Amino acid sequence: MVQALCPVVSDATPMMAVNCSSRHPLGMVRLRSVATADLAGADLQGLRRLLDQAFGDRFTDDDWHHTLGGLHVLALDEREVVAHVAVVGRTLVAGDRPLRTGYVEGVATRPDRRRRGLASLVMREADRIIEQGHQLGALSDGTGIPGFYARLGWERWQGPTFVATADGPRRTTDDDDSVMVLRTPATGGLDLAAPLICDWRPGDAW
Repeated sequence: MVQALCPVVSDATPMMAVNCSSRHPLGMVRLRSVATADLAGADLQGLRRLLDQAFGDRFTDDDWHHTLGGLHVLALDEREVVAHVAVVGRTLVAGDRPLRTGYVEGVATRPDRRRRGLASLVMREADRIIEQGHQLGALSDGTGIPGFYARLGWERWQGPTFVATADGPRRTTDDDDSVMVLRTPATGGLDLAAPLICDWRPGDAW
């Protein structure tokens, strides 16, 4: 169990790398929050390797691009990245209301470090980032672990899901049971049974 997450303090400019430490049963695990634009090429290559190790052949080039362009939360043991999550900006429409959304991508733990609480560690920090900077959080749950996100405050979307296209919203029936959302102080009223539409992107819509 993680004892506490340290607060991420502001850097001189928004979205720059931020370092803090959180005591973990394995020792001192350092969290780093950093924008994609501030990661060096070698860092990006290391992240891609981690995600390939975690997901195997299921992780595609489209999946990789979906993790880029936002803020990454990295758990580091010494200099090694052992867990990762990305929060990227998207626009979701709940009912008829567009919401500025922090979308979670690339939740991964290095295979030899699984079952040690590291995924929860980075997700709690991702939740904090979403709650401070977005109207809503959203993700597609592919963990296969019952209750993993629910115990962190996420709720399963109960209404039908769609993706926006040039020809209008298109149903994404296969994703109906996997989409989850996180309310933030800016969410306001939210009907979980309403239609939910995500913006279009290559690869998996959700």
